[in-house]
Amino acid sequence: MIAFLSGTIEYLGTDTVIVDVGGIGYEVKISAEVSGALSAVGTGNAVKLYTYTYLREDQIALYGFLSRDDLALFKQLITVSGIGPKGGLSLLSVMSADDLRFAILSGDARMISRAPGVGKKTAERLILDLRDRIAPAYAVQGAEETAGAGLTAAMSGADAGSETESTPVSDAVEALMALGYLRAEAVRAVKKCTRKDDTGAILQEALRYL
Repeated sequence: MIAFLSGTIEYLGTDTVIVDVGGIGYEVKISAEVSGALSAVGTGNAVKLYTYTYLREDQIALYGFLSRDDLALFKQLITVSGIGPKGGLSLLSVMSADDLRFAILSGDARMISRAPGVGKKTAERLILDLRDRIAPAYAVQGAEETAGAGLTAAMSGADAGSETESTPVSDAVEALMALGYLRAEAVRAVKKCTRKDDTGAILQEALRYL
């Protein structure tokens, strides 16, 4: 199995990239987000993609990702009934890997079903199958540790019916939901806030991102 490719971009399309590795061109299927990121790199320049090798009797295909975490998420997606590699890329083309993790953790089937070929029932099955397997740390990547704990509680604790300690971050998320925003939208906005210690300040800043 090919774990990753490191070479230069020979060709770039909306869903495919050809990577020249020592004179051999590897065709790799990619999401729209990866294609956009590689467009900024440009053909002829160096690239490294973490890959998943899809093997069937009549087909061999490589799927490429910019990070090991995104590759790991893709592998989890394709374990869900009704979502193959094509469906996994479809999901990662309409939203970033982080946004998809948010949607799964927050139970936002409507956001997930925006992906072509992924209906509401499949989205609900995906949430049911993966919600407990998505590491909470992914959903708050880059946030402060204390803020991360609050976001995880806001995203998973309330829906699971468990008792969690209230924090300014989780209170802000709940307040935004009371205003009519989806949980995933509220969590994304709060994640961007610089203040994490005052609910009012968090709300004021978060509303600028919504």
